[in-house]
Amino acid sequence: MPLQLHQNINLLSLLILGSFVANIHLSWVDIVLILAFTLFIEHLFLFFNKKRAFYFSYSAISTAVGVIVLMYSTKLWIYFVVIALGLFQKHFLTIRGKHFFNPSNFSLMMALLLFYNDAHMVLGQLGGELWLSVIVFIMAGIMLVRVDRWVIPLVFVVSYLVFQYLLVLSYDPVMIFEDVYLRFYSVTFMLFIYFMLTDPPVTPSSHKEQVLFAIAIALMATLLDRYFGYRVQHLFMSVFFFSFFVHYQIFKTLSSSEIKYVVTILLFMIGVLFYVELQPPYYFEMNG
Repeated sequence: MPLQLHQNINLLSLLILGSFVANIHLSWVDIVLILAFTLFIEHLFLFFNKKRAFYFSYSAISTAVGVIVLMYSTKLWIYFVVIALGLFQKHFLTIRGKHFFNPSNFSLMMALLLFYNDAHMVLGQLGGELWLSVIVFIMAGIMLVRVDRWVIPLVFVVSYLVFQYLLVLSYDPVMIFEDVYLRFYSVTFMLFIYFMLTDPPVTPSSHKEQVLFAIAIALMATLLDRYFGYRVQHLFMSVFFFSFFVHYQIFKTLSSSEIKYVVTILLFMIGVLFYVELQPPYYFEMNG
C-alpha cells in the first residue's frame, strides 16, 4: 500500500470516529465540500506544476484532515483559502523539488496570519477518550516504523516534558505539571505529534538529526511559552520554523539567485512568526 494512501486511511478513519464520538464541529456536508475542494485544487496545481508528473495525489487529503481537526472557524471559505495556500507552497514554494513546510502546518500558520480573529487552533475536537488515543497510537506506530520516523515523537515527548518543567513550571507559581501533561490526553495533540511532527518530506532522515529536530522544536515551543504565555500555537510555530532548515544540505550548493530566493522565504517565515506572536492571545473552550 502506498504510504500516502496508508496515512489517508488512518486520518479519515480517525475523522469519522471523531465525528461520532468527539467534538468535530463541521458537518459532514462541510467536510465533504472541503475534501472535494482539496482534491480539485491539488490536481489543478499538479496540472500546472511541470516539475511533477500528473498523478492522483492522496497526500492532499491528509492536508485537509489536518486542518479540519486542528482549526476552528465558522466560515467555510477560510478552510478553502488556507488549504489552497498550503498546497500551493508544496508545489511552487520549493527549492530543487523540495518544499519547506508541512502543508497542514503552513495552512494553519496562514490562517493565523490572515484570519487571526476568525480562525483558531484547537486541540479538543477529537476529545480525550483513552480508547481513541490507543487507536491513534497503534495506527501511528505502524506508520512511523514504516517511514522510520519513530524517534521524533519519542524524543519530542520526553524533551517537551523536561523543558516545560525546567523552563516554565519552575518560574510560574500558577502553573502545575498537570497543566502540561493534560495536553497528552488530547487525541488531537497526539495526532499532531504522530503525523504533523513526523511528515517525512520535511523531517530529517537520519536518527541523529531526528533527535536534534525533535529537541529543537520542543525547546522553541517551551521558550515561547515561557516568555509569551502558554499558547497552543507555539507548537505549530516551532514546527513551522525548524522544518525550513531540514534541507540545509541543499543550502550549501545554492546559486546566488537561489540564495536570494531562500533568504526571501526565510524573512517571510520570520515575519509571519513575529506577527502572529504579537497578536493578543485568545481563549477557546470546547464544551461538547
